[in-house]
Amino acid sequence: MGTIVYFIFIFGIFYFVLIRPQQKRQKQHKDMVSSLKVNDDVVTAGGILGTITRIKDRSVWVKVADKVEIEVLKSSISTVQGTEKK
Repeated sequence: MGTIVYFIFIFGIFYFVLIRPQQKRQKQHKDMVSSLKVNDDVVTAGGILGTITRIKDRSVWVKVADKVEIEVLKSSISTVQGTEKK
């Protein structure tokens, strides 16, 4: 009986320390990706800075320099500049 309670206690700790915060971060990222719009300044997961010029279903076009645009997956956008928490 004591062993079962111990395992339930350990699972509860893992849930509140590891699983729940990760789910919260995933939801925040999903909300951020769904709210992307043209002219947003973004940073990709690879550290590339640019401005969104076009939006597709799964990807966005990011202007990184004059006459240089790259297509990246929406899921690879890590932050939108000017909206990070300080």
